[in-house]
Order: sequence, then C-alpha cells, then structure tokens
Amino acid sequence: MRYVIGFTLIAIGLVSLLVGGFRWTHEKTVLDIGPLKAQTEEHKTLPIPPAVGVLALVGGIVVLVVPAKHRA
Repeated sequence: MRYVIGFTLIAIGLVSLLVGGFRWTHEKTVLDIGPLKAQTEEHKTLPIPPAVGVLALVGGIVVLVVPAKHRA
C-alpha cells in the first residue's frame, strides 16, 4: 500500500513540475437550430503550484525510502 501512495505522490509531483497542471478541452454547443449547429471549444486548466509539486515529489520519495516501523 505504501508503494502505491509513494508512486502516486511522485507522479503528481512530476506532472506538476513538468506540465504545470492538468489541462482538458470541453466542447460546448452555442447554437442549435434544426440542421444548423454551432459549437465552440473551451480549454480548461487546473494549475498546480510548483511548491505543491515539490512537496508531493519529496513526500513520495520519503514514503518509499523511509522503512515502515516493525510491529511485534
């Protein structure tokens, strides 16, 4: 379980630092009259600050490197 969390944090950190966030395109219909149809594309962005990316990357590395405590 800790490997999944660690690799997920590293992936989020890398996406944040390399790409700057998540981007997607949404198609929207602005006019629909019988056979006449007009659409527009709307580009949306979810920016992730670089500080959050660094924290996620470092946190993922720490989760993978620091050994779990042994329970008796």
